[in-house]
Amino acid sequence: MMRIVLTGSSSGIGRALAERLLAHDHQVWGLARGDQADFAARHPGAFFGTRCDMADWPQVAAAAREILAQWPAIDGLVTCAGRQGAIGPATAIDPGQWSATVRTNLDGTFHAIRAFHAALRAGPRRAKVICFSGGGATKARPNFSAYGAAKTAVVRLVETVAEEERDTPLDINAVAPGAINTRLTDELIALGPEVVGESEYRSALRQKEAGGAPLARALDLVEWLLSPASDGISGHLLSAPWDPWDTLAGQGQVLHDTESYLLRRTVPKPAT
Repeated sequence: MMRIVLTGSSSGIGRALAERLLAHDHQVWGLARGDQADFAARHPGAFFGTRCDMADWPQVAAAAREILAQWPAIDGLVTCAGRQGAIGPATAIDPGQWSATVRTNLDGTFHAIRAFHAALRAGPRRAKVICFSGGGATKARPNFSAYGAAKTAVVRLVETVAEEERDTPLDINAVAPGAINTRLTDELIALGPEVVGESEYRSALRQKEAGGAPLARALDLVEWLLSPASDGISGHLLSAPWDPWDTLAGQGQVLHDTESYLLRRTVPKPAT
C-alpha cells in the first residue's frame, strides 16, 4: 500500500487514476479545484480530498500542511492538474489568459513538487514523482502555444529535478498519456475550427469518433512508474501508447547514459 498525493483528481484522467489506485488498495489524497466530498464519502479511509488551485502557491502550501499533518511521509506524487486554457494564434492571444494557462500547467506542477519533496524523501521506500506532459511538448502545435510551452517546460523541469536528485532515492518522470478522449477533446470540438484551427478540429472529431488512445494504457504506465519495477529510471518523458516502457525495468543507468526519451536539439550531420 502506498500513500499517494494526486493533483487534478476531480475529473478526467486524474479521477480515473484515483479510481485505479484505490482499486489496488492504495491511499490517495486528491487536490483539485472541484469538490470531491461525494467521492471521498464513497471511499472512506482511502481517499481524502482538498480543494486547491495548484497555480496558487499559498493554497498549495496550506493544502500541504493539512496533508502532512496526517501523512508526514508520502510514497508518490502524481501531477495531473492542467487545462488547455488560452487557444488562438500566439501573436493575438490575450496575455493574461496565456499566462494563466502556463501557471496552471507549469507552476502547478512545480508547486506540487516543491510542497511535497521533503515528505517524499521522508518515506521508507524509493519515492516516485510522475508529472503529466504531452499536448504539444514534442512538436509545435499551432494555436496552443501556452499549453504546449508549459507542457514542454514540465519535461525540462522533470529532467532538471532528476539530475538534482540523482544520488537520492527519488525517481521523477514525465508521462505523455496520448490523445485520450476527455473533456478537453469536447472543448476543442465545441470551440470549432475558427478558434482551434481546421487541423486540430478535424483531429479532435476523428479522435472522438475512433475512441481516442486507450486510457488504460496511460493508467498502466503511471502504476508502473510508481512501482519498484521502474527504480532508477528518472528524468525521462515516456509516451503511454507508443513507447515500450514495460520492457525498461532495470535500464535506469543505460537510459541515463543515452539520450533516449529526452527532449534534445538535433543538428545536421556533417557533409561527406
